[in-house]
Amino acid sequence: MNGWGRILKPNIIVTDLDGTLLRSDATLSDYTRKVLAEGLAQGHMISYATARSFISSWNIVSAIPWRYPVLLYNGALLYDPVLRRKIDGRFLSADVTEAWIRVGKAFGFSPLVFALGADEREWVLHERLQREGERRFYASRPGDPRFKEVESLENGLPPFPMMLTYIGLPEELQPLMEAGLRSFGSEVHVNFMPDSYISGHYFLEISHPLANKRDGLELWARHVGCAPGQITVFGDNLNDVPLFERAGFRIAVANAHPTLKSMADAVTGANDEDGVAPI
Repeated sequence: MNGWGRILKPNIIVTDLDGTLLRSDATLSDYTRKVLAEGLAQGHMISYATARSFISSWNIVSAIPWRYPVLLYNGALLYDPVLRRKIDGRFLSADVTEAWIRVGKAFGFSPLVFALGADEREWVLHERLQREGERRFYASRPGDPRFKEVESLENGLPPFPMMLTYIGLPEELQPLMEAGLRSFGSEVHVNFMPDSYISGHYFLEISHPLANKRDGLELWARHVGCAPGQITVFGDNLNDVPLFERAGFRIAVANAHPTLKSMADAVTGANDEDGVAPI
């Protein structure tokens, strides 16, 4: 029996990926893979909630036989990993998307636009990448078929925008975030957090007001037939705060942001120590 069978009750588990389930090099250890696969085989309900897309996350964690819905884009999309289809989602309106793009350009930024097409194909649309953080993010996903460079993001977008992502230095992104929130604060959910892999850089993520891990967990719970208070969650970064706000039992990995640790019911080993897969 793995550690979940001994220490976590009820065994309904939703974990973050980057910085939590994944090691610092964005890989999954053989030990963690084995423990999760055994847990699923023993009847534990195990899933993940991530800022990543399905393609990006699947490239890393597909060795685990996931069978329950997964939360993608920080809760904007509930996705069936078996049937490979959208179950539900919270999408940005065209007006809000276009307005944030205009505000960003006033500060010298153009976002990565994560969206679904009419055929539910995932896209990451972007103008020519000019900043170091953007180029490094793109380079970290070689051959990713979602990425498409366009001449201008203002010349038409896919029907289901899920997230606008700006990557830059915090002192550059802060004024952009404040200007956007003054105009559209009630119409979006904002994540502003350090990038796990690009030193010194931050993500500024703009999504639907309900596209966060708290409301996403509510949606996930309804679809699997449990109450959010029955769910144990694992996390490490500030975008996991909403997840911790709604779950019944909260576990921070040892490398977690101090805010997460202050909210946690328990602290486990670090992500590089298989903290989500106890012995």
